[in-house]
Amino acid sequence: MRGILTYHSLDESGSPISIEPRVFRSQMEFLARGKPRVVPLADVVRPDAPDETVALTFDDAFANFHELAAPLLADLGLPATLFVVTDHVGRDNNWASAHQAHVTVPSLALMSWDDLEDVTRRGVEIGAHSRRHPHLTTLRPAALADEVHGSAERIRAMLGARPTSFAYPYGDVNDTVASAVRSAYQRACTTQLRALAIGDDPARLPRLDAYYFRAEGQLEQWGTPAFQRRLWLRAQARRVRGLVSAAAQRV
Repeated sequence: MRGILTYHSLDESGSPISIEPRVFRSQMEFLARGKPRVVPLADVVRPDAPDETVALTFDDAFANFHELAAPLLADLGLPATLFVVTDHVGRDNNWASAHQAHVTVPSLALMSWDDLEDVTRRGVEIGAHSRRHPHLTTLRPAALADEVHGSAERIRAMLGARPTSFAYPYGDVNDTVASAVRSAYQRACTTQLRALAIGDDPARLPRLDAYYFRAEGQLEQWGTPAFQRRLWLRAQARRVRGLVSAAAQRV
């Protein structure tokens, strides 16, 4: 089983984007033991990537990544990709519509450019997560291009290298958005909840939200029938919620 794990914030709030630091440490110590093997994002999506591999991704670039995650990842020798909302660097996650869609998400500080430079020296890959974290499918072509290409250019200007990976804010993607992202990046991550499969579109990579595996011992079941059954059930529940939400919006 190959997959991409998603994390957001390491904090004690219990929110849908939060993992307790002690749980995160336990999960990383498990992964450092080598099964599954943690590899860079670019490697886990290669067609010849072996089974039992996983990539670690972190969305939004919260300050607690710099404080808690980056040192631990460096100590354990685990590679990771950090997706940055460029216009909010050094500020917080109060981007437009965020708290309408996720009313229980706390307001949290984000990393500064100096923090980002520091974690790159520790080996963390910096990816783009748009400029302002909008719903990309709602944007006109010029605004979409600005979010997709503008975020890459800002990272290049500030950190010296253009990112090759992108993550869709809210997982919001359609054919138009995927095409725009494909023109600027080598790979892009969605919020589709499933493991990687041979032939996956590099511009629509699925990920496994670590929030669903935060209970003690759950991530340690990686690849087992019990783990895959739990993943399937979670994916079906998310699909039903999406259908209900879409139906309510049409009323």
